[in-house]
Amino acid sequence: MQSTPRERLLHYADLLQGTLFGAMEAVLGTLSERARLLIAILEMIPLSRQLPCARGWLGRPSQDRYALASAFLAKSVYGLATTRQLLERLRTDRQLRWLCGWSSAKQLPHESTFSRAFQEFAETELPQRLHEALIRYTQQDRIVGHIARDSTAIAARERFEGSPKHNSIPKRKRGRPRKSERALSGRRLPRQRRQSLAEMLAELPRHCDIGAKRSSQGQQQYWRGYKLHLDVADGHIPISCLLTAASLHDSQAAIPLATMTAQRVTSLYDLMDCAYDANEIYAHSQSLGHVPLIARHDHRSVPIPKRVQEQARRRDKRRKVATRYDRKRPPFEPCEKERFAERTMVERVYSRLKDEFGARTIRVRGAGKIMAHLMFGVLALTVDQLLKLTG
Repeated sequence: MQSTPRERLLHYADLLQGTLFGAMEAVLGTLSERARLLIAILEMIPLSRQLPCARGWLGRPSQDRYALASAFLAKSVYGLATTRQLLERLRTDRQLRWLCGWSSAKQLPHESTFSRAFQEFAETELPQRLHEALIRYTQQDRIVGHIARDSTAIAARERFEGSPKHNSIPKRKRGRPRKSERALSGRRLPRQRRQSLAEMLAELPRHCDIGAKRSSQGQQQYWRGYKLHLDVADGHIPISCLLTAASLHDSQAAIPLATMTAQRVTSLYDLMDCAYDANEIYAHSQSLGHVPLIARHDHRSVPIPKRVQEQARRRDKRRKVATRYDRKRPPFEPCEKERFAERTMVERVYSRLKDEFGARTIRVRGAGKIMAHLMFGVLALTVDQLLKLTG
């Protein structure tokens, strides 16, 4: 009989506590909590199956990619900011060095080898594939009650494209945009409902720019870098992740993120704040068989000219969709309010990701490398939360 995801996790936790940790301590001494987490990650994820095969006989032999990938996982688990700090820790910590796959400090590769390997992992999206395989193995047969969706600011040390001297937003072209440019500007949400997941992801901007977000105290906050979007399931388990430009509105990443999550798990309720209050997001969530619980956005807080409202009504009447100015959704029922309170779990996941797994200290540049750095942390956090579910 096929075992359930919880039974598999319980069996795995018993194997760790009863056999593996004891054998490791007999060789390496007492294991710290971080070392135990690293061992659990390396045993749970299919790292060897996701790495490329060895090169041929021509050329200089490459360093062991399994040991290098394990080292970058250790970098996120131990909260190390730079690769240089990781190398210093590997030279002095025999236990960590042995767990990563090197028996002596003389076997450690140069710092440039670590950089080249990390670029290779970022280009091949190794941590993203590892996370997807882990979620499919542990959560595919589980019915998830709630999916909480939100984004967070990711500060980066980069300059804007086309402005190497001044860190300012590129100026907008004067005049009316061309017809081809108008077809791709605005109204991205209706277009996303007709696109595949690959087309939606290819259209989302991933360059570095300025982002703005209103804090809980009502103050406007700005940062330079990117924005990380997460779908978090019950138990504080990250299911899907996206990295976009900081200036992208949260609602523009909701439909591709929901599509990605629906391909990995079966869920019932989608919990989102008022930034996702749009007809297309409601309709897409319902088309996936979910119940959307989205906080209502007070559109009356921003004065809208009557001429603009009438134009929107005529346009949406032709498209046979409800205009946002005419929407009158009922308030949440008491049971829906209790479910919507679970949305804060995504905030706690972001807090742990930044405080414990290196999302606050980013020293790499480029969307691909930053996503790989974040996903190593997300991978470690996912395994940690899965183990906590076993008690």
